[in-house]
Amino acid sequence: MELRAIPRTGQQKLAPGLIPAVAYNKEKNVSFAIERKAFDRAFRQQGTTGLFDITLEGGETFPALVKTVQMDKRRREAIHADFYLVTYGEPVQVSVPVHTSGKSQGEVMGGLVDIVVHNLDIVAPGPRRIPQEISVDVAALNIGDHVTAGQIKLPEGVKLAVDEDLVVISVLPPRLSAEELEAETQAAQVAGLVAAGELSEEAAAAVLEGDASIEEVKAEAAEGSEAQRETAEASDEANQG
Repeated sequence: MELRAIPRTGQQKLAPGLIPAVAYNKEKNVSFAIERKAFDRAFRQQGTTGLFDITLEGGETFPALVKTVQMDKRRREAIHADFYLVTYGEPVQVSVPVHTSGKSQGEVMGGLVDIVVHNLDIVAPGPRRIPQEISVDVAALNIGDHVTAGQIKLPEGVKLAVDEDLVVISVLPPRLSAEELEAETQAAQVAGLVAAGELSEEAAAAVLEGDASIEEVKAEAAEGSEAQRETAEASDEANQG
């Protein structure tokens, strides 16, 4: 996609509607200005994987990818753009969005497909062969299954720039209901109290079976300890007498 630009030097004041931009690589650095509205429209279509042909007014045209965009947080509009200069026919590393297709068997059973890596680093054989996205068919996945980077079918000539064992997609079990979550939390709390010696196995069973609350059994345990202490003190006094 072509993007017209105006050469810019230093802190040159720009006309209304223009934003500063820079395009660079290891050998070259070019400063220019572009129309904000035109850039916004183009960037929404192209993202960071789409190739831009930046044409300088009265000068050269060079291919580039968007590297970063600085935004005005209040107005939510671009105020500066960084581009990375590329060369036709030469490999280029980019981060490409990951999307899924199909409905997994795990989802049918109430599970949830989790895209762990939303943008996958790949190396394309050239700027014009950068895929807009990486699509993964999840239809055959069950709960507990996952897809690693090495299992993803990439377009011809495209290679991974990450470890093949990197988990990209997982199918998670169904989310717990509020009641199930509360029960799990209570069970973990009871196990901790038993391990710390604050609750007996019998008291823990009473809590988990719903016959008593943690507060009730802890209060009973405290009362029992107090009674034992008083009995021991009374016995000591009798022996001393």
